[in-house]
Amino acid sequence: MTTSVDTKAQDGGAADTVKLAVAIPLVIAGVAGYYVLGNQPAWLRWLAVAAGIVLAAVVMAFSKYGTAVKQIHGRFARGAAQDRVADRQETGMTTLVVFVFLLRRQVFLLGLDLALAWATRALTGQGG
Repeated sequence: MTTSVDTKAQDGGAADTVKLAVAIPLVIAGVAGYYVLGNQPAWLRWLAVAAGIVLAAVVMAFSKYGTAVKQIHGRFARGAAQDRVADRQETGMTTLVVFVFLLRRQVFLLGLDLALAWATRALTGQGG
């Protein structure tokens, strides 16, 4: 089932197609600027990339595609605001589960690291 937002985005029209056709070269120009400014400081090269992306985002924001994204984001934000808040006990249990999982993972990775280091020493004949 398509919503009115989906239909609006699909029926963008010629103006929105032109906006999309302008936004894509802006991103490409930003990336090209990174390479053209090869002998310049890194921050300036990355500024060219960021400028291309920001300009493309501004162009797209004023198209029907951008309007559809804003409407979807608004619906998501309203839904998130209506979600329930976990109580203190549930938060504590979730935190405990995460810590236990991370501890188990770290023990596994330590064992794997030690086993691979031992295998590397055994195969190369280096070490004690």
